Amino acid sequence: MHPNPFGLSAALTTPFDAVGRCATDVAIAHARRCLRDGCSSVTLFGTTGEGSSISAPERTAILDAFEAGGIRGDQLVACVMANAAGDAVAQSAEILARGARGVLLAPPSYFKNVSEAGVLAWFREVIGGLGAEARGIILYNIPSVTAVELPVSLISALRAEFGPAIVGVKDSSGNWSYTERLLAGHRDIAILIGDERSLAAGVRLGAQGAISGMANVLPQRLSALIRDGRDNPTISELVEVVLKYPVTPAVKALVAHRSGDEGWTRVRAPLVSTPAEGRARLGPMIDRFFAAAAA
Repeated sequence: MHPNPFGLSAALTTPFDAVGRCATDVAIAHARRCLRDGCSSVTLFGTTGEGSSISAPERTAILDAFEAGGIRGDQLVACVMANAAGDAVAQSAEILARGARGVLLAPPSYFKNVSEAGVLAWFREVIGGLGAEARGIILYNIPSVTAVELPVSLISALRAEFGPAIVGVKDSSGNWSYTERLLAGHRDIAILIGDERSLAAGVRLGAQGAISGMANVLPQRLSALIRDGRDNPTISELVEVVLKYPVTPAVKALVAHRSGDEGWTRVRAPLVSTPAEGRARLGPMIDRFFAAAAA
């Protein structure tokens, strides 16, 4: 067991108001609930947070609001999804200058079928561009979205070159054989499991936690799973149903159902909200989950 494990970070959903603006007050209140109920941090601007649909000025405004709202730097991770290395440097530098716990750094994703050498060169440019300020870098492996897998050899090369600046990998590959290789090769950094169905198994092999979209609605259950390393078939069943729909709108539908605030269902284009049929299936299922847990 790691003496200071990463724990659970909610991949925070981003609420929007009726005219499409970021509803920062709602987001801060939600972040506080997640932190109160078992999360050690929250992660802004990730896949579940629609980070690719949030502009640079909006990112700054949200970070300002979270700081003013009392969310401490050590409770905050923020994701960077940029194609231009210079943009990634600027966004990462802004996050780190605020004392954030870390930067979840995705690879560039516009060009397809790029070489490992090219992806490695991009990460070198970004992390090197941060200079002495480089720290808390969590590499983000989510090939279903980026179409770029981060080979274990690439992670090893970056770790060898940048040392303690590389603190972890979020593995959202859903590829268990890859996860096993990653855990076998890198117990020196925090391996974070993105697929909640594999979380307990990952913890048993040395994973330090998760950055999880489902932590928006299940922070207590997922933090217990990380602590105990015991499988929870009911969580896996719920995730299976969520995955039948576009995941980000489906998570927002769950938050809306649990909170009673229909505003949570709003998403930004090109995403569309979960249809009524999906919400009619997801809502009762999560209610049954909580009823069973309370019994």
